[in-house]
Amino acid sequence: MTPTLRFGRIAGIPVGASWSALLIVLLIAWSLAGQLLPAQVPGLDPATYWLAGAAGAGLFLGSLLAHELGHAVVARRAGLRVRGITLWLLGGVAQLEDEPASPADELKVAIVGPAVSLALAVGFGLAAFGLAALGGPVLAVAVAVSLAVSNTALAVFNLLPAAPLDGGRVLRGLLWRRHGSRVRAAVTATRAGVWVGAGLVAYGLLGTVTGWGIGTLWTALVGWFLVAAARQERDHALLRSRAGGLLAGQVMVPAPVTAPAWFTVDAFLRNYVEPWQAAALPLRTFDGRPAGVVTAAALYAVPVDRRHIVRAGDVAIPASDLVLVAPDEPVAGLAARLANGRTVAAVVGGGRLLGLITASDLARATHGEPLGAVA
Repeated sequence: MTPTLRFGRIAGIPVGASWSALLIVLLIAWSLAGQLLPAQVPGLDPATYWLAGAAGAGLFLGSLLAHELGHAVVARRAGLRVRGITLWLLGGVAQLEDEPASPADELKVAIVGPAVSLALAVGFGLAAFGLAALGGPVLAVAVAVSLAVSNTALAVFNLLPAAPLDGGRVLRGLLWRRHGSRVRAAVTATRAGVWVGAGLVAYGLLGTVTGWGIGTLWTALVGWFLVAAARQERDHALLRSRAGGLLAGQVMVPAPVTAPAWFTVDAFLRNYVEPWQAAALPLRTFDGRPAGVVTAAALYAVPVDRRHIVRAGDVAIPASDLVLVAPDEPVAGLAARLANGRTVAAVVGGGRLLGLITASDLARATHGEPLGAVA
């Protein structure tokens, strides 16, 4: 997931947010200011409720960030590369570029997020108790209580034994330690994720239609995301197991001569993609410098009536967003790295580009299908 807003770095880890994170902030602020706080502390000015609601929403967003920072910091201490943290509509994600090397690392990275959320819940609970005991503002006490409850709910939900939730990763680590197979453990944890997600979808739809329970369309949305993410994680685990001892140099499609980034999409499709049937092509600027990589999918996604205006370089993947691998590097962990918002890996050796690997190239190679070289 690529952030659209970048906030800088915390402990050296890039932090950003998707635009959809603004929706969750607005929803929480509206829920606090429009419903919860007026019910608990009646008689105040609407602007006061909205100010308190905005403060509560901001603190909850900070709680989500602290949860993900816990994952990222522990992962980095375990020797894993952390691409960054992105907050979005359904929470946050710490994007790791490597898989844990052992069940112990898996468990430590997974459990720290809920532990941070529980610690925050206790902290907010103590703050509410202290404010109430000292005769502090009742509105502040209500906000602190709501944050204690929401952080508790965040920790409990994430501990459900269903991948890709933290509880699913705990389950994967325990099963991996028990029978020694990472792939078998991952498949079991993701199967649980599919079932739990399907249950949330059903419960949310039932609550929406009949009013039974507390299920809402939001519950169904979370369940749908859980099902999709669990299936994707299962596919990556199976892909990793099939990759075996394959190296990047064996999987890559040899890089053709770099193509001009200034060509329009129309001209680029006619002169490069369609004749060569290439999935991805490296680009160059007027003075011969690398200008990233453009994929056929990105070119075809440009509306037909705009292809004579938009240039290939406008829809290219910047060099900074490419996954860089050496030709003798095993591709077993590449699927997960390509899933984190990056779609192309560049194979580099001796200071020059040797070839490109897309997710589809990796899938074909691990299924034993031949790759066609691009001349």
